[in-house]
Amino acid sequence: MGISDKLRDLEKRKAELVAREKELSAERSAALRRLPADFGYGSLAEFMSALRKAHRGAPKRADAAKRTGRRRRAKITEEIRNAVKKLVQEKKTGSAIAKELQISLPTVQNIKKKFGLVRPRAKAAS
Repeated sequence: MGISDKLRDLEKRKAELVAREKELSAERSAALRRLPADFGYGSLAEFMSALRKAHRGAPKRADAAKRTGRRRRAKITEEIRNAVKKLVQEKKTGSAIAKELQISLPTVQNIKKKFGLVRPRAKAAS
């Protein structure tokens, strides 16, 4: 099979794909139009009202964070602040402290700054 034949075959497959996408889009639209009746509602407005009521009982944002694998915001207590101070004095790195205490590196930096445990930046030569 030469390159020309391969290109014609590719174009044919692309056209088939476009036709299949249109077919699926039409099927999806028809299925969506049937949804209210499939669930026993007489109108789209009744169906939408039922969806809104059902959504009110849906899990809140904190539960959504658990489902997506995102961490919840850490509560920075006085114990955590003191632990950061102690670990800094033990010459641990900021990233090691963050990992150990399960807080973010910027939080570690903010706590260090609060305790005056950061070295001031060197002034640029003028």
